[in-house]
Amino acid sequence: PGGLTYSGHPLACASAAASIEIFEEEGIVERARHIGEEVARPALEALASNHPSVGEVRGLGLFWAIELVRDRRTREPLVPFNGSGPDAAPVAEVVAACKKRGLLVFAHFNRIHVVPPLTISADDLL
Repeated sequence: PGGLTYSGHPLACASAAASIEIFEEEGIVERARHIGEEVARPALEALASNHPSVGEVRGLGLFWAIELVRDRRTREPLVPFNGSGPDAAPVAEVVAACKKRGLLVFAHFNRIHVVPPLTISADDLL
């Protein structure tokens, strides 16, 4: 068999096929969809309604984003696009506060991404 490690190598293809099979057998995609809609969405929408700095929450399954804004009405971003240094400090502070509480999040400009493992339980998510 031919192929490079990054272009269709048979071992990588076998691993991908096995992963897809496990996802199907264990209902991982359906479970993520259910937990996302029934647990994550309501919790994040409640968070948004209580905080004027949240412009929007959006997501699918267990991949969610919280948009942080200076003004909910105008949706002016809390951090400007490509903001760095002092401009990025407000979101950096949110990330640091999350980390201090044991929550690892990914920030991208004015968005905080909440992406738990697909195997998380509803109880652990909350």
